[in-house]
Amino acid sequence: MKLQSSASHYQYHTIKNKTNTPDRKTLKKYDPVVRKHVEFKETK
Repeated sequence: MKLQSSASHYQYHTIKNKTNTPDRKTLKKYDPVVRKHVEFKETK
């Protein structure tokens, strides 16, 4: 699963259990490009 930053092009790569969380996730994580915590949304 890829998490795309809402503020820049930066992405995190992680694993999720599709059975427990079938919908798209949004997490607040650190974005080193803008040096802030921003919302990351799940992409394909």
